[in-house]
Amino acid sequence: MTEEAAWSGRFAVEEHREPAWEAELHDDDLVRETPVALVYNGISHAVMMASPVDLEDFALGFSLTEGILEHPDELYDLTLHQEADGIALHLDIASQRMAELRQRRRSLSGKTGCGLCGAESLEQAIRPIPRVSPPQLDDATVQHALSRLRDHQPAQSATGASHGAAWCDEDGEVLIAREDVGRHNALDKMIGALARQRTNRQDGFALVSSRASYEMVHKCASAGIGALVAVSAATSLAVEQARAADLLLIGFARPGRHLVYHRPVSQPSPALQHA
Repeated sequence: MTEEAAWSGRFAVEEHREPAWEAELHDDDLVRETPVALVYNGISHAVMMASPVDLEDFALGFSLTEGILEHPDELYDLTLHQEADGIALHLDIASQRMAELRQRRRSLSGKTGCGLCGAESLEQAIRPIPRVSPPQLDDATVQHALSRLRDHQPAQSATGASHGAAWCDEDGEVLIAREDVGRHNALDKMIGALARQRTNRQDGFALVSSRASYEMVHKCASAGIGALVAVSAATSLAVEQARAADLLLIGFARPGRHLVYHRPVSQPSPALQHA
């Protein structure tokens, strides 16, 4: 199966248009959504709905951003098994990490794509967030990266239903991009790719095609990413977490404008005009 076939499939649809609303039958590309189980040392821990592409990156990124692994070297082996109902990712991880995973007693269903499903208490839901070292980003860099994101989203271009996450350098060039039906999954895939490639994260930033939620900010900070740019808005908890991590958070990034939700204390603010 080609990569294109892995993330999309063709289905017959009826298209209705004005003014007569006559139906026209044709084939359309739909993004694939598949149950993906993450199995650690033989024990199933999470089942997520994901696009069946770049799953090795997804498994590593998810393990790092969920705090299951502290370092990529703690993943000893990873195998993919196609099963009747989906795909199982079998991860062989360090025994200490596995002992800690058993203690957490968390079981994520992935039904809502929130990453908090199965948390047993409020303390588990809002985890401590590490502080990061934010890069210096100017407006032109943000806008340049935004203008290039679409070029790295073939699944979105074909189906209109896939999220993208990109790693951009200090000039706004997209170096790594991953897609998935789930926004969290896309970010985990990108973070997994960063880890696998041993990419330096001091001067770049993450760009996502979705809103900036708590989980998106937390995943970035957990991966040592100091800046997150989102195409849609930020949530209130995302801003609070960005402040706690000193992460540069930018949202509503559209051609010609974007909003800075949190500017790190180490970076002076430009002269502001008040409406």
